[in-house]
Amino acid sequence: MIKIFGKTDTEFSSNGDKILQPTKCRIHKRDNGEYYAEIECSPEYSEYIQNGNIVVCPTPTGEQPFRFLNPEINKSKIKVKAKHRYYDSENYLIQDSNVVNKNCNQALEHLNAATDNESPFTTVSDVTSINSFRCVRKSLNEAVSTVLERWGGHLVRDNNIIGIRSSIGADNGVTIRYGKNLKEIQKTEDWSNVVTKLMPVGKDGLLLVEIYLYSDTQYELPYTKTVSFTQEIEKAEGETDDAYKFRLQEDLRQQATAYLTANCVPKINYTVKANIERITDIGDTIDVIDETLGISLTTHVIAFEYDAILEKFIQVEFGNSKEKLSNLMSNVSAETSQQITERDQELSVKLSEELSEAADKIWGALGNSYCIYEGNQILVVDKLPKEEATNVMLINSAGIGFSTSGINGAFTSAWTLDGTLNMQAINVINLVADLIKGGTLKLGSNLNEYGQIQIYNEANTLIGKFDKDGVILYGTNGTYLVINPVVGFAGYDSDGNLTFWVSEDEFHMKKSVVEEEITLCNKVRFIPITLYDTDGTTVINDGIGLVSTN
Repeated sequence: MIKIFGKTDTEFSSNGDKILQPTKCRIHKRDNGEYYAEIECSPEYSEYIQNGNIVVCPTPTGEQPFRFLNPEINKSKIKVKAKHRYYDSENYLIQDSNVVNKNCNQALEHLNAATDNESPFTTVSDVTSINSFRCVRKSLNEAVSTVLERWGGHLVRDNNIIGIRSSIGADNGVTIRYGKNLKEIQKTEDWSNVVTKLMPVGKDGLLLVEIYLYSDTQYELPYTKTVSFTQEIEKAEGETDDAYKFRLQEDLRQQATAYLTANCVPKINYTVKANIERITDIGDTIDVIDETLGISLTTHVIAFEYDAILEKFIQVEFGNSKEKLSNLMSNVSAETSQQITERDQELSVKLSEELSEAADKIWGALGNSYCIYEGNQILVVDKLPKEEATNVMLINSAGIGFSTSGINGAFTSAWTLDGTLNMQAINVINLVADLIKGGTLKLGSNLNEYGQIQIYNEANTLIGKFDKDGVILYGTNGTYLVINPVVGFAGYDSDGNLTFWVSEDEFHMKKSVVEEEITLCNKVRFIPITLYDTDGTTVINDGIGLVSTN
Protein backbone atom coordinates (compact mmCIF):
# COMPACT_ATOMS: atom_id res chain seq x y z
CA MET A 1 0.00 0.00 0.00
CA ILE A 2 1.27 3.48 -0.93
CA LYS A 3 0.05 6.23 1.42
CA ILE A 4 0.25 10.04 1.50
CA PHE A 5 0.77 12.01 4.73
CA GLY A 6 1.07 15.68 5.63
CA LYS A 7 4.30 17.70 5.79
CA THR A 8 4.66 17.53 9.57
CA ASP A 9 3.50 13.94 10.15
CA THR A 10 5.99 11.65 11.92
CA GLU A 11 3.88 8.53 12.54
CA PHE A 12 2.98 6.44 9.49
CA SER A 13 1.17 3.40 10.88
CA SER A 14 -2.26 4.61 9.68
CA ASN A 15 -3.56 4.90 6.10
CA GLY A 16 -2.63 8.59 6.07
CA ASP A 17 -4.55 11.33 4.30
CA LYS A 18 -4.91 9.41 1.03
CA ILE A 19 -4.11 5.97 -0.39
CA LEU A 20 -2.25 6.47 -3.67
CA GLN A 21 -2.68 4.14 -6.65
CA PRO A 22 0.07 5.29 -9.03
CA THR A 23 0.78 4.02 -12.52
CA LYS A 24 4.50 3.97 -11.66
CA CYS A 25 6.41 3.93 -8.37
CA ARG A 26 10.10 3.03 -8.55
CA ILE A 27 12.51 3.13 -5.60
CA HIS A 28 16.13 4.02 -6.45
CA LYS A 29 18.83 3.38 -3.84
CA ARG A 30 22.63 3.45 -4.00
CA ASP A 31 25.18 2.51 -1.35
CA ASN A 32 26.16 5.78 0.41
CA GLY A 33 24.36 7.64 -2.37
CA GLU A 34 20.94 8.67 -3.63
CA TYR A 35 17.74 7.25 -2.17
CA TYR A 36 14.47 8.41 -3.75
CA ALA A 37 11.12 7.35 -5.19
CA GLU A 38 10.03 8.15 -8.77
CA ILE A 39 6.23 8.34 -9.06
CA GLU A 40 3.69 8.85 -11.84
CA CYS A 41 -0.06 9.00 -11.25
CA SER A 42 -3.36 10.53 -12.36
CA PRO A 43 -4.02 14.29 -11.87
CA GLU A 44 -6.87 13.39 -9.51
CA TYR A 45 -4.25 13.22 -6.72
CA SER A 46 -3.01 16.79 -7.26
CA GLU A 47 -4.61 17.95 -3.98
CA TYR A 48 -2.37 15.56 -2.06
CA ILE A 49 0.82 15.52 -4.14
CA GLN A 50 2.10 18.85 -2.87
CA ASN A 51 5.72 19.85 -2.37
CA GLY A 52 6.81 18.70 1.09
CA ASN A 53 4.07 16.12 1.67
CA ILE A 54 5.23 12.61 2.56
CA VAL A 55 4.56 9.40 0.65
CA VAL A 56 5.14 6.07 2.39
CA CYS A 57 6.12 3.29 -0.02
CA PRO A 58 6.94 -0.42 0.26
CA THR A 59 10.70 -1.08 -0.07
CA PRO A 60 12.86 -4.19 0.36
CA THR A 61 13.41 -3.07 3.99
CA GLY A 62 9.77 -2.34 4.77
CA GLU A 63 7.71 0.83 4.45
CA GLN A 64 9.83 3.99 4.15
CA PRO A 65 8.85 7.71 4.06
CA PHE A 66 9.78 9.93 1.09
CA ARG A 67 9.11 13.67 0.77
CA PHE A 68 7.65 15.05 -2.48
CA LEU A 69 9.92 17.47 -4.34
CA ASN A 70 8.73 19.84 -7.09
CA PRO A 71 5.83 17.83 -8.62
CA GLU A 72 5.16 18.28 -12.37
CA ILE A 73 1.40 18.37 -13.02
CA ASN A 74 -0.39 18.52 -16.38
CA LYS A 75 -3.77 17.46 -17.70
CA SER A 76 -2.80 13.84 -18.30
CA LYS A 77 -0.57 12.89 -15.34
CA ILE A 78 1.58 13.90 -12.39
CA LYS A 79 5.31 13.17 -12.31
CA VAL A 80 7.16 13.68 -9.05
CA LYS A 81 10.39 12.71 -7.35
CA ALA A 82 10.30 12.05 -3.59
CA LYS A 83 13.53 12.00 -1.57
CA HIS A 84 13.87 9.77 1.49
CA ARG A 85 13.02 11.51 4.75
CA TYR A 86 16.71 11.21 5.68
CA TYR A 87 17.33 14.24 3.43
CA ASP A 88 15.40 16.40 5.92
CA SER A 89 18.84 16.44 7.57
CA GLU A 90 19.80 19.08 4.99
CA ASN A 91 17.60 21.56 6.93
CA TYR A 92 19.34 21.13 10.30
CA LEU A 93 22.49 23.25 10.65
CA ILE A 94 25.54 22.83 12.86
CA GLN A 95 27.22 26.16 13.62
CA ASP A 96 30.44 24.88 15.21
CA SER A 97 30.95 21.50 16.83
CA ASN A 98 34.20 19.66 17.45
CA VAL A 99 34.38 15.85 17.54
CA VAL A 100 37.68 14.80 19.13
CA ASN A 101 39.00 11.22 19.30
CA LYS A 102 35.62 9.48 19.19
CA ASN A 103 34.31 6.32 17.54
CA CYS A 104 31.68 6.61 14.83
CA ASN A 105 28.72 6.05 17.14
CA GLN A 106 29.89 8.82 19.49
CA ALA A 107 30.62 11.16 16.56
CA LEU A 108 27.10 10.76 15.14
CA GLU A 109 25.49 11.34 18.54
CA HIS A 110 27.67 14.42 19.13
CA LEU A 111 26.78 16.01 15.77
CA ASN A 112 23.09 15.06 15.91
CA ALA A 113 22.81 16.85 19.27
CA ALA A 114 24.53 20.00 17.93
CA THR A 115 21.94 21.12 15.34
CA ASP A 116 20.33 24.56 15.50
CA ASN A 117 16.86 23.06 15.94
CA GLU A 118 16.36 19.77 17.77
CA SER A 119 17.03 16.93 15.34
CA PRO A 120 14.17 14.44 14.74
CA PHE A 121 16.68 11.68 14.01
CA THR A 122 18.34 9.06 16.15
CA THR A 123 21.77 7.70 15.26
CA VAL A 124 23.65 4.41 15.59
CA SER A 125 26.92 2.89 14.38
CA ASP A 126 29.08 -0.17 15.00
CA VAL A 127 32.20 1.32 13.35
CA THR A 128 34.84 1.30 16.10
CA SER A 129 37.68 3.28 14.50
CA ILE A 130 38.69 6.52 16.28
CA ASN A 131 38.79 9.85 14.46
CA SER A 132 38.19 13.60 14.83
CA PHE A 133 36.16 16.17 12.89
CA ARG A 134 35.61 19.91 13.35
CA CYS A 135 32.20 20.70 11.83
CA VAL A 136 31.69 24.40 11.06
CA ARG A 137 28.57 25.79 9.38
CA LYS A 138 27.46 22.56 7.75
CA SER A 139 24.11 20.81 7.54
CA LEU A 140 23.60 17.55 9.41
CA ASN A 141 23.55 15.80 6.01
CA GLU A 142 26.97 17.26 5.13
CA ALA A 143 28.29 16.30 8.55
CA VAL A 144 27.15 12.68 8.12
CA SER A 145 28.82 12.58 4.67
CA THR A 146 32.10 13.71 6.23
CA VAL A 147 31.80 11.09 8.98
CA LEU A 148 31.34 8.46 6.26
CA GLU A 149 34.52 9.63 4.53
CA ARG A 150 36.66 9.67 7.68
CA TRP A 151 35.30 6.75 9.70
CA GLY A 152 34.22 4.56 6.75
CA GLY A 153 31.21 2.25 6.59
CA HIS A 154 27.82 2.16 4.87
CA LEU A 155 25.00 4.66 5.36
CA VAL A 156 21.77 3.04 6.55
CA ARG A 157 18.58 5.13 6.26
CA ASP A 158 15.58 3.63 8.03
CA ASN A 159 12.67 5.99 8.71
CA ASN A 160 14.09 8.47 11.28
CA ILE A 161 17.21 6.39 12.07
CA ILE A 162 20.59 7.40 10.62
CA GLY A 163 23.03 4.53 10.85
CA ILE A 164 26.58 3.86 9.69
CA ARG A 165 27.41 0.16 9.65
CA SER A 166 30.75 -1.53 9.07
CA SER A 167 29.03 -4.10 6.83
CA ILE A 168 25.54 -4.50 5.38
CA GLY A 169 23.54 -6.99 3.36
CA ALA A 170 23.09 -10.75 3.50
CA ASP A 171 24.18 -13.82 1.58
CA ASN A 172 20.97 -15.60 0.61
CA GLY A 173 22.57 -17.86 -2.01
CA VAL A 174 21.50 -15.73 -4.98
CA THR A 175 22.93 -16.73 -8.37
CA ILE A 176 22.38 -14.90 -11.66
CA ARG A 177 23.20 -17.06 -14.70
CA TYR A 178 23.03 -16.30 -18.42
CA GLY A 179 20.23 -18.27 -20.08
CA LYS A 180 18.43 -18.78 -16.77
CA ASN A 181 17.39 -15.52 -15.15
CA LEU A 182 19.89 -13.04 -16.65
CA LYS A 183 18.30 -10.76 -19.26
CA GLU A 184 20.99 -8.17 -19.79
CA ILE A 185 24.40 -7.35 -18.32
CA GLN A 186 26.58 -4.28 -18.86
CA LYS A 187 30.13 -3.88 -17.63
CA THR A 188 31.88 -0.52 -17.13
CA GLU A 189 35.52 0.00 -16.13
CA ASP A 190 37.16 3.10 -14.65
CA TRP A 191 40.96 3.17 -14.88
CA SER A 192 41.37 6.88 -14.08
CA ASN A 193 42.69 6.33 -10.54
CA VAL A 194 44.69 3.15 -11.12
CA VAL A 195 48.27 3.29 -9.81
CA THR A 196 50.83 0.47 -9.63
CA LYS A 197 53.94 2.61 -8.99
CA LEU A 198 53.52 5.37 -6.43
CA MET A 199 55.75 8.22 -5.31
CA PRO A 200 54.22 9.36 -1.98
CA VAL A 201 54.95 12.89 -0.72
CA GLY A 202 54.56 13.74 2.95
CA LYS A 203 54.94 16.69 5.29
CA ASP A 204 57.17 19.49 3.97
CA GLY A 205 57.91 17.51 0.79
CA LEU A 206 59.12 14.41 2.63
CA LEU A 207 59.93 11.40 0.40
CA LEU A 208 60.47 7.77 1.32
CA VAL A 209 63.98 6.39 1.41
CA GLU A 210 63.02 3.99 -1.39
CA ILE A 211 61.25 6.84 -3.27
CA TYR A 212 58.67 4.53 -4.97
CA LEU A 213 56.26 1.87 -3.75
CA TYR A 214 55.12 -0.90 -6.13
CA SER A 215 51.86 -2.87 -6.00
CA ASP A 216 51.79 -6.64 -6.39
CA THR A 217 49.46 -6.10 -9.37
CA GLN A 218 51.23 -4.97 -12.54
CA TYR A 219 50.00 -4.44 -16.13
CA GLU A 220 51.59 -4.23 -19.56
CA LEU A 221 51.29 -0.44 -19.34
CA PRO A 222 52.81 1.41 -16.35
CA TYR A 223 50.49 3.35 -14.04
CA THR A 224 52.75 5.76 -12.16
CA LYS A 225 51.47 8.58 -9.94
CA THR A 226 52.67 10.95 -7.24
CA VAL A 227 50.25 11.63 -4.39
CA SER A 228 50.59 14.02 -1.42
CA PHE A 229 49.44 12.76 1.97
CA THR A 230 48.46 14.82 5.03
CA GLN A 231 50.61 14.24 8.12
CA GLU A 232 49.40 16.00 11.27
CA ILE A 233 52.33 14.72 13.34
CA GLU A 234 54.28 17.15 15.51
CA LYS A 235 57.77 16.70 16.89
CA ALA A 236 57.69 15.54 20.51
CA GLU A 237 59.57 17.40 23.22
CA GLY A 238 63.11 16.08 23.45
CA GLU A 239 62.74 13.98 20.28
CA THR A 240 65.75 13.96 17.96
CA ASP A 241 65.43 15.03 14.33
CA ASP A 242 66.26 11.50 13.13
CA ALA A 243 63.60 9.91 15.37
CA TYR A 244 61.00 12.45 14.23
CA LYS A 245 61.85 11.88 10.55
CA PHE A 246 61.62 8.11 11.09
CA ARG A 247 58.08 8.48 12.52
CA LEU A 248 57.05 10.61 9.56
CA GLN A 249 58.52 8.07 7.13
CA GLU A 250 56.66 5.18 8.77
CA ASP A 251 53.36 7.08 8.73
CA LEU A 252 53.84 8.08 5.07
CA ARG A 253 54.70 4.51 4.07
CA GLN A 254 51.60 3.21 5.86
CA GLN A 255 49.25 5.72 4.23
CA ALA A 256 50.79 5.18 0.80
CA THR A 257 50.60 1.38 1.07
CA ALA A 258 46.91 1.54 1.92
CA TYR A 259 46.31 3.93 -1.01
CA LEU A 260 48.23 1.68 -3.41
CA THR A 261 46.28 -1.40 -2.28
CA ALA A 262 42.96 0.37 -2.81
CA ASN A 263 43.85 1.75 -6.27
CA CYS A 264 45.96 -0.90 -8.02
CA VAL A 265 42.88 -2.31 -9.79
CA PRO A 266 40.25 -0.51 -11.88
CA LYS A 267 36.79 0.23 -10.52
CA ILE A 268 34.44 -2.19 -12.27
CA ASN A 269 30.65 -1.98 -12.08
CA TYR A 270 28.10 -4.37 -13.53
CA THR A 271 24.49 -3.42 -14.19
CA VAL A 272 22.12 -6.35 -14.72
CA LYS A 273 18.49 -6.80 -15.60
CA ALA A 274 17.28 -10.11 -14.30
CA ASN A 275 14.47 -11.96 -12.56
CA ILE A 276 16.01 -11.80 -9.11
CA GLU A 277 14.62 -13.37 -5.98
CA ARG A 278 15.88 -13.37 -2.38
CA ILE A 279 17.59 -9.98 -2.70
CA THR A 280 16.87 -7.96 0.46
CA ASP A 281 18.87 -4.73 0.23
CA ILE A 282 22.10 -2.92 -0.61
CA GLY A 283 25.13 -5.04 0.30
CA ASP A 284 23.57 -8.42 -0.51
CA THR A 285 25.91 -11.01 -1.99
CA ILE A 286 25.34 -12.19 -5.59
CA ASP A 287 27.09 -14.87 -7.66
CA VAL A 288 27.07 -13.87 -11.35
CA ILE A 289 27.82 -16.37 -14.11
CA ASP A 290 27.85 -15.47 -17.82
CA GLU A 291 29.87 -17.93 -19.89
CA THR A 292 29.45 -15.79 -23.03
CA LEU A 293 31.37 -12.89 -21.44
CA GLY A 294 33.62 -15.09 -19.36
CA ILE A 295 32.18 -13.65 -16.14
CA SER A 296 32.11 -15.73 -12.97
CA LEU A 297 32.32 -13.67 -9.81
CA THR A 298 30.99 -13.07 -6.32
CA THR A 299 30.09 -9.48 -5.57
CA HIS A 300 27.59 -7.38 -3.65
CA VAL A 301 24.70 -5.06 -4.52
CA ILE A 302 25.67 -1.37 -4.63
CA ALA A 303 22.46 0.04 -6.17
CA PHE A 304 19.02 -1.09 -7.27
CA GLU A 305 15.73 -0.04 -8.83
CA TYR A 306 12.67 -1.51 -7.11
CA ASP A 307 9.05 -1.55 -8.29
CA ALA A 308 7.00 -0.58 -5.22
CA ILE A 309 3.74 -1.53 -6.96
CA LEU A 310 4.78 -5.06 -7.96
CA GLU A 311 7.19 -5.22 -4.99
CA LYS A 312 10.06 -6.71 -6.96
CA PHE A 313 13.51 -5.68 -8.18
CA ILE A 314 13.75 -4.30 -11.72
CA GLN A 315 17.47 -3.59 -11.97
CA VAL A 316 20.46 -4.35 -9.77
CA GLU A 317 23.97 -2.88 -9.91
CA PHE A 318 26.99 -4.44 -8.25
CA GLY A 319 30.69 -3.58 -8.08
CA ASN A 320 34.18 -5.01 -7.64
CA SER A 321 34.49 -8.54 -6.26
CA LYS A 322 34.21 -8.96 -2.54
CA GLU A 323 37.51 -9.15 -0.67
CA LYS A 324 38.57 -12.41 0.91
CA LEU A 325 38.43 -12.52 4.69
CA SER A 326 42.21 -12.72 4.96
CA ASN A 327 42.58 -9.46 3.01
CA LEU A 328 39.82 -7.89 5.09
CA MET A 329 41.60 -8.71 8.34
CA SER A 330 44.85 -7.27 6.96
CA ASN A 331 43.08 -4.05 6.00
CA VAL A 332 41.42 -3.83 9.41
CA SER A 333 44.81 -4.28 11.07
CA ALA A 334 46.38 -1.57 8.89
CA GLU A 335 43.49 0.84 9.47
CA THR A 336 43.59 0.30 13.23
CA SER A 337 47.35 0.87 13.30
CA GLN A 338 46.87 4.11 11.38
CA GLN A 339 44.13 5.31 13.73
CA ILE A 340 46.22 4.77 16.88
CA THR A 341 49.36 6.51 15.62
CA GLU A 342 50.72 8.88 18.29
CA ARG A 343 48.32 7.44 20.90
CA ASP A 344 49.34 6.13 24.29
CA GLN A 345 51.62 3.09 23.93
CA GLU A 346 49.67 1.08 26.48
CA LEU A 347 46.46 1.71 24.54
CA SER A 348 48.25 0.70 21.34
CA VAL A 349 49.26 -2.62 22.86
CA LYS A 350 45.72 -3.22 24.11
CA LEU A 351 44.13 -2.52 20.71
CA SER A 352 46.67 -4.75 18.97
CA GLU A 353 45.95 -7.60 21.38
CA GLU A 354 42.19 -7.22 20.96
CA LEU A 355 42.46 -7.16 17.16
CA SER A 356 44.59 -10.30 17.19
CA GLU A 357 42.14 -11.98 19.53
CA ALA A 358 39.21 -11.00 17.27
CA ALA A 359 40.99 -12.39 14.19
CA ASP A 360 41.76 -15.65 15.99
CA LYS A 361 38.13 -16.03 17.01
CA ILE A 362 36.91 -15.42 13.46
CA TRP A 363 39.29 -17.94 11.91
CA GLY A 364 38.64 -20.43 14.69
CA ALA A 365 34.88 -20.17 14.19
CA LEU A 366 35.15 -20.56 10.42
CA GLY A 367 37.41 -23.58 10.60
CA ASN A 368 35.85 -25.45 13.54
CA SER A 369 32.06 -25.24 13.47
CA TYR A 370 29.78 -28.23 12.92
CA CYS A 371 25.97 -28.21 12.88
CA ILE A 372 24.01 -31.27 14.10
CA TYR A 373 20.22 -31.63 13.72
CA GLU A 374 18.68 -34.05 16.25
CA GLY A 375 14.94 -33.67 15.58
CA ASN A 376 13.98 -31.70 18.69
CA GLN A 377 17.11 -29.57 18.86
CA ILE A 378 20.07 -28.20 16.89
CA LEU A 379 23.66 -28.34 18.17
CA VAL A 380 26.55 -26.23 16.87
CA VAL A 381 29.84 -27.65 18.19
CA ASP A 382 33.54 -26.95 17.71
CA LYS A 383 34.58 -30.59 17.42
CA LEU A 384 33.32 -33.96 16.25
CA PRO A 385 32.15 -36.29 17.61
CA LYS A 386 29.90 -34.02 19.66
CA GLU A 387 30.83 -35.80 22.92
CA GLU A 388 34.36 -34.38 22.56
CA ALA A 389 33.25 -30.80 21.85
CA THR A 390 34.10 -27.96 24.23
CA ASN A 391 32.16 -24.97 22.89
CA VAL A 392 28.49 -25.74 22.24
CA MET A 393 25.45 -23.75 21.13
CA LEU A 394 22.08 -25.48 21.63
CA ILE A 395 18.84 -24.33 19.99
CA ASN A 396 15.46 -25.79 20.92
CA SER A 397 11.88 -24.70 21.63
CA ALA A 398 12.97 -23.03 24.91
CA GLY A 399 15.54 -20.74 23.32
CA ILE A 400 19.31 -20.67 22.74
CA GLY A 401 21.93 -21.85 25.27
CA PHE A 402 25.72 -21.58 25.27
CA SER A 403 28.22 -23.87 26.98
CA THR A 404 32.02 -23.84 27.20
CA SER A 405 32.19 -27.21 28.96
CA GLY A 406 30.75 -29.58 26.35
CA ILE A 407 27.27 -30.90 25.58
CA ASN A 408 26.86 -32.29 29.10
CA GLY A 409 28.32 -29.25 30.83
CA ALA A 410 26.62 -26.19 32.28
CA PHE A 411 24.96 -23.81 29.81
CA THR A 412 25.97 -20.62 31.64
CA SER A 413 24.60 -18.18 29.01
CA ALA A 414 21.16 -18.34 27.45
CA TRP A 415 18.51 -16.43 25.52
CA THR A 416 15.10 -17.88 26.35
CA LEU A 417 11.81 -17.41 24.51
CA ASP A 418 10.30 -15.38 27.36
CA GLY A 419 12.69 -12.57 26.41
CA THR A 420 15.30 -13.20 29.13
CA LEU A 421 18.92 -12.69 28.07
CA ASN A 422 21.32 -14.20 30.61
CA MET A 423 24.93 -13.44 29.69
CA GLN A 424 28.17 -13.05 31.62
CA ALA A 425 29.51 -10.37 29.23
CA ILE A 426 27.60 -8.24 26.72
CA ASN A 427 29.05 -5.55 24.41
CA VAL A 428 26.42 -3.05 23.21
CA ILE A 429 26.77 -0.05 20.85
CA ASN A 430 23.43 1.61 21.71
CA LEU A 431 21.17 0.50 24.58
CA VAL A 432 17.64 1.82 25.16
CA ALA A 433 15.88 0.52 28.29
CA ASP A 434 13.21 1.48 30.83
CA LEU A 435 14.93 -0.22 33.79
CA ILE A 436 18.45 -1.60 34.18
CA LYS A 437 19.26 -3.73 37.24
CA GLY A 438 22.77 -4.94 37.97
CA GLY A 439 25.67 -5.34 40.31
CA THR A 440 28.75 -3.29 39.39
CA LEU A 441 28.91 -0.51 36.80
CA LYS A 442 32.56 0.15 35.91
CA LEU A 443 33.64 3.62 34.78
CA GLY A 444 37.03 5.19 34.11
CA SER A 445 40.32 3.29 34.79
CA ASN A 446 43.77 4.55 33.83
CA LEU A 447 42.90 4.29 30.11
CA ASN A 448 39.35 5.56 30.65
CA GLU A 449 38.37 2.38 28.81
CA TYR A 450 35.12 2.02 30.74
CA GLY A 451 33.80 5.36 29.50
CA GLN A 452 31.52 7.75 31.36
CA ILE A 453 27.93 8.62 32.23
CA GLN A 454 26.67 11.82 30.61
CA ILE A 455 23.47 13.60 31.69
CA TYR A 456 21.55 15.96 29.38
CA ASN A 457 18.54 18.20 29.90
CA GLU A 458 15.56 18.53 27.54
CA ALA A 459 17.50 20.98 25.35
CA ASN A 460 20.23 18.34 24.77
CA THR A 461 22.69 20.39 26.84
CA LEU A 462 25.25 18.50 28.91
CA ILE A 463 24.47 19.18 32.61
CA GLY A 464 26.63 16.54 34.26
CA LYS A 465 29.04 13.65 33.82
CA PHE A 466 30.55 10.84 35.89
CA ASP A 467 33.87 9.32 34.79
CA LYS A 468 37.42 8.60 36.01
CA ASP A 469 37.71 12.25 37.17
CA GLY A 470 34.68 11.98 39.47
CA VAL A 471 31.37 13.84 39.24
CA ILE A 472 30.95 17.22 37.53
CA LEU A 473 27.60 19.07 37.46
CA TYR A 474 27.23 22.13 35.19
CA GLY A 475 25.09 25.20 35.91
CA THR A 476 23.27 27.17 33.22
CA ASN A 477 25.42 30.26 33.88
CA GLY A 478 28.80 28.55 33.45
CA THR A 479 29.30 27.59 37.12
CA TYR A 480 30.03 23.97 38.00
CA LEU A 481 30.26 21.59 40.95
CA VAL A 482 33.06 18.98 41.35
CA ILE A 483 33.18 15.90 43.58
CA ASN A 484 36.34 13.76 43.41
CA PRO A 485 39.20 12.52 45.64
CA VAL A 486 41.50 15.41 44.61
CA VAL A 487 39.35 18.49 45.33
CA GLY A 488 36.81 16.75 47.56
CA PHE A 489 33.63 18.78 47.27
CA ALA A 490 33.96 22.19 45.58
CA GLY A 491 32.08 24.80 43.57
CA TYR A 492 33.49 27.06 40.85
CA ASP A 493 32.30 30.22 39.14
CA SER A 494 32.16 30.63 35.34
CA ASP A 495 35.81 31.73 35.30
CA GLY A 496 37.01 28.61 37.12
CA ASN A 497 37.54 30.32 40.50
CA LEU A 498 36.65 28.48 43.73
CA THR A 499 33.48 29.78 45.41
CA PHE A 500 33.19 27.15 48.16
CA TRP A 501 35.08 24.02 49.15
CA VAL A 502 35.60 21.45 51.89
CA SER A 503 39.09 21.08 53.43
CA GLU A 504 39.28 18.14 55.85
CA ASP A 505 36.65 19.09 58.49
CA GLU A 506 36.33 22.72 57.43
CA PHE A 507 33.82 24.26 55.04
CA HIS A 508 34.94 27.43 53.20
CA MET A 509 32.96 29.86 51.13
CA LYS A 510 33.56 33.30 49.61
CA LYS A 511 30.03 34.61 50.10
CA SER A 512 27.02 33.44 52.12
CA VAL A 513 23.38 34.54 52.36
CA VAL A 514 21.37 33.23 55.36
CA GLU A 515 17.62 33.79 55.19
CA GLU A 516 16.55 32.96 58.78
CA GLU A 517 19.09 32.14 61.51
CA ILE A 518 22.55 30.76 62.38
CA THR A 519 23.30 28.49 65.38
CA LEU A 520 26.90 28.33 66.70
CA CYS A 521 28.21 25.34 68.68
CA ASN A 522 24.64 24.62 69.81
CA LYS A 523 25.06 27.50 72.31
CA VAL A 524 23.93 30.72 70.67
CA ARG A 525 21.71 31.71 67.77
CA PHE A 526 21.88 34.72 65.42
CA ILE A 527 18.28 35.75 64.66
CA PRO A 528 16.70 38.77 62.91
CA ILE A 529 15.18 41.32 65.38
CA THR A 530 12.87 44.26 64.51
CA LEU A 531 11.90 46.88 67.16
CA TYR A 532 8.76 49.05 66.87
CA ASP A 533 7.66 52.20 68.76
CA THR A 534 4.96 52.10 71.41
CA ASP A 535 2.12 52.20 68.91
CA GLY A 536 3.59 49.18 67.08
CA THR A 537 3.58 50.74 63.60
CA THR A 538 6.93 52.49 63.21
CA VAL A 539 10.21 50.51 62.97
CA ILE A 540 12.82 52.11 65.24
CA ASN A 541 15.52 49.41 64.89
CA ASP A 542 16.10 46.49 62.54
CA GLY A 543 19.07 44.13 62.86
CA ILE A 544 20.53 40.92 64.31
CA GLY A 545 20.23 39.68 67.85
CA LEU A 546 22.05 36.97 69.82
CA VAL A 547 20.02 34.61 71.97
CA SER A 548 20.86 31.49 73.93
CA THR A 549 19.67 28.14 72.62
CA ASN A 550 18.68 27.12 76.17
